[in-house]
Amino acid sequence: MRIPLDYYRILGLPILATAEQLKQAKSERLLQAPRREFSNNAVESRARLLNQAYDMLSDPETRRTYDARFLANSQETDASVDPTGEHSGLEIDIDESRFLGALLLLQELGEYEWVLKLGRPYLTSGNATSLQSGAFGDPQEALGDIVLTLALACLELGREEWQQARYDNASEALETGQELLLREGLFAGVRSEIQSDLYKLRPYRILAMLADNDATSPRRDRGKQLLQEMLDERGGIDGNGNDQSGLGVEDFLRFVQQLRDYLTVDEQQTLFEAEARRPSGVATYLAVYALLAKGFSRSEPALVRRAKAMLTRLGGRQDVYLEQSVCALLLGQTEEASKALERSQEYEPLSFIRSNSKGAPDLLPGLCLYTERWFREEVFPHFRDLMDQSITLRSYFADEQVQAYLEELPAEPDINAAGKWINQPAPRTRIQERPSKPEPEGRSGGWAAPAVAAGTALAISGKVAKDKRPPTGKLTNSPIAEPIAEPAPVLEGPADYWVESNPQAEAPAMPPLTASSNGKPPTNVALEPTPRRRKSPPPEEAEEGPKWFWLLGIGLVTLAGFLLIRMLKPQPNKLATAPQIAPVSMDGLNITLDKPVLPLPEEIAGGIQGDLTPETAKQVLELWLTAKRGAMGSSYTADQLTQVLTGSKLAEWQRYSAEAKTEGWYKDYKHAIKVDKVEVNPGDPKKASVTATVEEFEQFYTGGNLSDTRQDNLSLTYGFVKQDNQWKIESW
Repeated sequence: MRIPLDYYRILGLPILATAEQLKQAKSERLLQAPRREFSNNAVESRARLLNQAYDMLSDPETRRTYDARFLANSQETDASVDPTGEHSGLEIDIDESRFLGALLLLQELGEYEWVLKLGRPYLTSGNATSLQSGAFGDPQEALGDIVLTLALACLELGREEWQQARYDNASEALETGQELLLREGLFAGVRSEIQSDLYKLRPYRILAMLADNDATSPRRDRGKQLLQEMLDERGGIDGNGNDQSGLGVEDFLRFVQQLRDYLTVDEQQTLFEAEARRPSGVATYLAVYALLAKGFSRSEPALVRRAKAMLTRLGGRQDVYLEQSVCALLLGQTEEASKALERSQEYEPLSFIRSNSKGAPDLLPGLCLYTERWFREEVFPHFRDLMDQSITLRSYFADEQVQAYLEELPAEPDINAAGKWINQPAPRTRIQERPSKPEPEGRSGGWAAPAVAAGTALAISGKVAKDKRPPTGKLTNSPIAEPIAEPAPVLEGPADYWVESNPQAEAPAMPPLTASSNGKPPTNVALEPTPRRRKSPPPEEAEEGPKWFWLLGIGLVTLAGFLLIRMLKPQPNKLATAPQIAPVSMDGLNITLDKPVLPLPEEIAGGIQGDLTPETAKQVLELWLTAKRGAMGSSYTADQLTQVLTGSKLAEWQRYSAEAKTEGWYKDYKHAIKVDKVEVNPGDPKKASVTATVEEFEQFYTGGNLSDTRQDNLSLTYGFVKQDNQWKIESW
């Protein structure tokens, strides 16, 4: 039978390889044993093919004949385009008994499509004759080898698609391999490995599905279903259950923040109100924002009232007076809005509000300006169907349904009365991560958000605009200021989530409010019932009723003056000097963080030239260890390996780097080197062996967390080769 391989590729060598290189490549390839699950027959079949390739190329006469065919075929391939897109290189004849070895080699060389194309027919009833006849050895062993090779090809193909951000294709490939193993009832370990990848791929699939342009597509429904499965497995947004995704509590909060931009306001209201009943403080706060966004954009003050009730239940633990003030404003409760502002400790927004309320008897004019801009820049951009909305207070209060509701709104307890029976809320408290089980080692899917130590602050929301999305998280250190009764996260107030915007010439820059992540409330959220209509309001409401009309007039006059001054006065371009944060990208599903970018590994200079002395040997080894740190570190810069490694070692470490990136782990190294002996080959001055003592300190990270450390003192002999007048390492 014929297989789509050539002898040079089987050995991993170029056509100009020397006889010595052929011999060394064969030895190294034979030492690289396949996975232990393969049968001895498959391993021996692979070894026979490697020997066949070596025998063909080590004989000068047969090699000349083969090289002529090889070069002629290469020229034909370059001159024509294969219309099928299939492999069009050389093929070699092999005995049918070596088919299992050929499949192994194709899988090792990354020809996964060819593995599937050649191997699948042997699993169908009409093509199983060769298996049953024993042409490949024991039929049961041969079946297991073929199934294992196909499953591994599906696994690697899925990872390749994953790296290319083709998440549906990746899932399909992984599920194909898993179904194959389940059907045959073989290799539970490999099946578990594939399932682990599927779990870690799930967050990426959810984001891709929710981002579908068709808001009514079944694909989006499937994405919401997968999201709900993750939430149930975790026990809620801020739960500690294990969904096998590899995401810690804070990473998952960042994931939730990112997916919000692809959910409508109705979808977010449904999702977060349900999650708030677990209970969940984060979900409660996000439900408040969904209710406010929907209530303001659709002129439904009843939803604003529900949001206000939920905030009241959170107010005993943190400063949410600013949000309560906005709710009271939208409900026409101007005195209550003013009282809430007086209790707030948020310096920057209060400064903006006061600056824009000069000359007024209270802070309502500034609060009107603040509220409109807050909704426009910090609330609406987090909803798929509201990103382009720009609702004004004028249009909201002019709506007849809003007017009717506000006129009939019953008296409610003062939201500020909570301070009379509770301690002063802890200023600027933050989400405190509950103790969680250590994440298991393994593939994390390359999620871009590194884990943060417990106790650090987390802001689940950042300013997000349509074309420019600043950070989704803000990380600072702040201990919990006040102990609480239950071991739950503590909700963070709004001020920490504000992002600086363009300043106005006549007033300080208004820091827009963003949807913040919050901790767990003490009780389940109870939604307020819609009040029954009454013929006349109580005395307190009789005073409130006309004032919201006055509020509207004052607010509009102030807004007009504010805009006029803004147009007439030049504005400094403060954004030009602001630090730029990388935007969220759906192509790579990169979750950005408001933290310093990870340092890149030090730059590697060109290869070491000249004669090989102990000094130059040490330079080559230092070059290799620097490249190793880059390839296996958090930046995965494997391209540096080509400057110092060659042959099978280069391919091997490039593969290691790619696997580390796919699996979401990396290593940090520190080395000390001492060259003990340098011996140049007297028969070939372009080859040498270098014996060195290497002290290596290794730190292993999974999901951004330090998982293990190790220290080794190694005595190694390196094989050096001079290529293009530069010394490189080919073995050790």
